[in-house]
Amino acid sequence: MWPGLGQWYTGRNRTAALFALPVIGIALVLLLQAVGSVGQLVSLIVTPSSALTVLILIGLLAAWRLLAIADAMSIGEVKSPLRHRRTVLTFTALALGVVIMHGAFGYVAWAAYDATSRMFVGEGSPDGSPGPSLVAGASVDPDAEYQASPINTPETPDARINILLTGIDAASNRTNELTDTLLVVSVDPTTGHIAMLSFPRDITHFPRYDGGIYNGKINSFMSNARRHPDEFPDGPLTSLVRQMSFLLGAPIHYYAAIDLAGFRRMIDLVGGVTVDNQRAINDPRYDWLDGTHGFKLSAGKHHLNGRTALAYVRSRQGAGDNDFNRARRQQQVLLALREQLTKPENLPKIPDLLDAAGDTIRTNFPSERVGEMIDLAQRVDTTTVRQVVLGPRKYAEVPPPSETNGIYELRLKMDVLAALSIEIFGSSSRYYTAPP
Repeated sequence: MWPGLGQWYTGRNRTAALFALPVIGIALVLLLQAVGSVGQLVSLIVTPSSALTVLILIGLLAAWRLLAIADAMSIGEVKSPLRHRRTVLTFTALALGVVIMHGAFGYVAWAAYDATSRMFVGEGSPDGSPGPSLVAGASVDPDAEYQASPINTPETPDARINILLTGIDAASNRTNELTDTLLVVSVDPTTGHIAMLSFPRDITHFPRYDGGIYNGKINSFMSNARRHPDEFPDGPLTSLVRQMSFLLGAPIHYYAAIDLAGFRRMIDLVGGVTVDNQRAINDPRYDWLDGTHGFKLSAGKHHLNGRTALAYVRSRQGAGDNDFNRARRQQQVLLALREQLTKPENLPKIPDLLDAAGDTIRTNFPSERVGEMIDLAQRVDTTTVRQVVLGPRKYAEVPPPSETNGIYELRLKMDVLAALSIEIFGSSSRYYTAPP
């Protein structure tokens, strides 16, 4: 059952120590990780390199246990065929137990390595080659543009972290990328304060980071950068990160591209999410992508499965509904999913969750900091998260249709956005001016 016990039972103390000490050492390392924090323990499998190391150690430990069993059972002379058969049967049963146990742990470690190699773009292979694409049926591998090194990194481990979340629609009957979801999550690792800022897709006529004015809508910025590489030499994704950093007034350190179909799968795996719908939704034009249309949800609390949750964050055509309500719902579902993921009862689902995450997320966030973020997520009170949608009236204005040829547009109030940036980021904001 434990390498060395059999040798100790037969009086071979030195051999017992030889077999037992390496396993005791591994157990102490795991215990120290667990005592330190759950995040530290989980970090052993959420970094591709460490997950691979754990997988190898599981295999070596299985071989070590089998060797210890064989050595312990080889002591003494077997004089009768009956005892010999019992010895063989006992060894076979113990060996089978070891193989099954280590096979189960090995499966989890392999699932972690496989998933994180896909999620953390550039970390999954020695040559940094892209992983599988998020966009179904693409003729060229769009993951090449996800190979975007961070243009900024936090100055210290305690410094605020800003992450840009973008939505990718990879449904089976779609091959285009949509950046209708542009959400900046800002995390203060020291205080645990989190701010979520959504940029509505209809924002237009905003200042560019390289000078001039961008006259298109913000959800077209990444596609426009892809079509005009001479004008945007940094590439589509990096150009978008630079632009969002410029508007926000604070450096965006990392990005995460999220496939909405995989997002649905993750919600189903954790048993759904609970949301408090602030107003009734009746969207007859909502497309379920299966030939049917129409989505309704009454006001109040609801427990949503993955399919309904996806409709909840996509719908925007209902009476009185708009892109700003949808942005608020996206923030709400992200927080609800975070709450589900931190529940202990979902621990057995880790392999499937990792596989879904591997299909769902591409990010250049450093995997070695994921454990730290898990610890932070466990202590964050979702009611204290600041949620902002840069919509009309307060943060943007809607020009009259006569000025836009009837096209709905939003134009940011840059002075109000600057004040918000200073409020959240303080002197780190580019809008901040030191008092005389």
